[in-house]
Amino acid sequence: MGKTKKRGAANLDSTRVFRKSHAKGAVSLRFVVCVAALVVLTGSLTSAQQGSTAAKSERKLVTRVEPEYPAILRARQIGGTVRLEVTITPKGTVKNIALIGGNPILAEAAITAVKRWTYAPGDAVSSAQVSVEFNPYR
Repeated sequence: MGKTKKRGAANLDSTRVFRKSHAKGAVSLRFVVCVAALVVLTGSLTSAQQGSTAAKSERKLVTRVEPEYPAILRARQIGGTVRLEVTITPKGTVKNIALIGGNPILAEAAITAVKRWTYAPGDAVSSAQVSVEFNPYR
C-alpha cells in the first residue's frame, strides 16, 4: 500500500506539472495569436488610411466666409469647434458638406458659411476636412 500511495502521489504531481506547463503554453499561444491579429489589423488600417489620403487633395482656399455666431450661444458663452467633410467641385465651389462633429446649433451656422467658400479650380472633384472654430470671447 505504501508503494501505491507513492505512485498515486507521483501521478498526481506529474499531472499538476503537466497542467501547469500546458497552461503556460496555452497562454503563450493566445498571446502569439493576439499579437498576430493586432499586426494584421494595424497593417490593414494603415493601408486603408493611405488609400483615403491619396483620394484627397490639397486645394487652396480662395474665399472664406466667417460664420454668424448664434446670439443665444454667444450670450451663454458656449463655443467649440465644428468639423466638416467638404466636397469641392473642379470649379472650386463647395458641393456637399457632411458634419463630422461639433455642436449641432454651431454646425448649422458653420455649414451656412462653408457653402459660400470657394477654392482654387482643380482637375477633379476633391474632398477636404475643415474645422470652424466658435470662440465666445472674441
